[in-house]
Amino acid sequence: MISRIAISDISPAVYFGGEFLPVKAAAGETIQVSATAVIEGHEKLGAQVALHDSKGKVVSRADMKETWPGTNRYEGSITIPAQGDYFFVVEADSTSQYRTVYGSTEKYPIRADRERALSGAWYEFFPRSEGAVKNADGTITSGTFVSATKRLPAVASMGFDVLYLPPIHPIGVAHRKGPNNSLTAGPNDPGVPWAIGNSDGGHDAINPELGTMKDFENFVAAAKKAGLEIALDLALQTSPDHPWVKSNPQWFNKRADGTIAYAENPPKKYQDIYPINFDDDYEGVRDEVLRIIRLWVSKGVKIFRVDNPHTKPVHFWQDLLDIVRRESPEVIFLAEAFTAPAMMHALGKAGFHQSYTYFTWRTSKSELTEYGREVAQQTSAFFRPNFWVNTPDINPFHLQSGNPAMFALRAVLASTLTPSWGMYAGYEIYEHRPFKEGGEEYLDSEKYEIKVRDWDGATKKGLTLAPFITQLNAIRKANPALHQLRNLVFHNTESEAIIAYSKREGKNLVLVVVNLDPSFAQGTIVHWDMNALGLEGTFAVKDLLDGKSFDWSEHQFIQLDPTRPVGKVAHICQVKL
Repeated sequence: MISRIAISDISPAVYFGGEFLPVKAAAGETIQVSATAVIEGHEKLGAQVALHDSKGKVVSRADMKETWPGTNRYEGSITIPAQGDYFFVVEADSTSQYRTVYGSTEKYPIRADRERALSGAWYEFFPRSEGAVKNADGTITSGTFVSATKRLPAVASMGFDVLYLPPIHPIGVAHRKGPNNSLTAGPNDPGVPWAIGNSDGGHDAINPELGTMKDFENFVAAAKKAGLEIALDLALQTSPDHPWVKSNPQWFNKRADGTIAYAENPPKKYQDIYPINFDDDYEGVRDEVLRIIRLWVSKGVKIFRVDNPHTKPVHFWQDLLDIVRRESPEVIFLAEAFTAPAMMHALGKAGFHQSYTYFTWRTSKSELTEYGREVAQQTSAFFRPNFWVNTPDINPFHLQSGNPAMFALRAVLASTLTPSWGMYAGYEIYEHRPFKEGGEEYLDSEKYEIKVRDWDGATKKGLTLAPFITQLNAIRKANPALHQLRNLVFHNTESEAIIAYSKREGKNLVLVVVNLDPSFAQGTIVHWDMNALGLEGTFAVKDLLDGKSFDWSEHQFIQLDPTRPVGKVAHICQVKL
């Protein structure tokens, strides 16, 4: 029903499945609210946005201003004080010589998660590779949770907040894959961790080669002491040897001949993996997955990276995640969904706190600008991005030259464009060899074999990006503007090789300029949008990468040379306000 003052086009708002769902927010986050308000005649309008807690109590009220005279579009901001459920209402009024007229909207829900749902630096490693030893006969002794614990200080010292582990469960034997995804595995090949389950157990068990449940609990405790949260992989699939295959055969798809169908993602075939059927015993599957999640939460795991959620029903995730949220609101789910945008967005609306993104394939200035604006403004109400520079599955083409400057500039982009970013082990020592030309898989992929890396040797030879990664994460932690998503603003440059953007949170203003060309020096004039920055005239900046100070102006010439002995791929500057 339209009120006397017609208020429409409310943003942010998430309409999905016939209802308004909560807008994504984090404790302490400031959100811009906009609306269009009109009334007959020539009367002037005033508008406000009121934030209410879940019980309906007004938490705050802020005036909204017309964005441009005559547009009838009003904007205001609300700051979410703490984790929890809220709603906002846009109100408008008009006072003339005879009367005061009021109008208001319906309630628009907001859900504030804990800070880690919005902001964090993620690192991924395979526990079986950390502390692994290559023997004289060529065989490899697997690392364990005990040996992997020794790697935790290095991960923490680089400034990461979250350590993500691929599946840690028993690995199937039937159709086990060998090196480089070969169909025949040797007796010492460890198998793919995502082929979950054998006679030692399934999703609720620990791979005996990694240790015991007590070893895992000690590992989680050691990570917490080092300032790291553990994210565990939740992969709803099994090997042919998983206990569920015998106990619950109705949970799997059958072929015409009665055999269980293995997973396929043409042209890829996964003979060692069975997908789950959610149709024949929906509640049974859901309740078993809930049991598994509750088990690992009880062991100290508060973050789950969900493998291929787009191959499962969206309503299943909405149901499951809502139950977990009500029981354990601190638990966070990251969707590993490299799929169509519509599905990625649907999963965000269904309750996933974060998602993998297309950042890995966005390389040009125009692509990065378009995608940055999309995730920061257009989809931020329901979709939180996590920018990963690489994954065990993805060895991007732009990294395959092994040029250290490319690794550095991609890390700068990922860590400053969005508040959450991720890196898979090996990136810091420039691992880059592809399995085949024209493909994006790693040669000797860690998915199929244990890797023995010489971390100390790389450090001694100076063949590591770790100090630079450490510096980036330190800059992130020290600058609240980089903890936010919705504050990203791009600025014009006269070169397609140089991208410039800013982020501001209160008095913290950070300017980033990146040379997208890892091989040659590039220079250009950056045209800073002074209105967006809230600046005028010249302004003083300090480069947080090298400590140098400059006086910049609205139209500033900048040159970046990645080829020097101490290469310079970017400026990350704090404005002295």
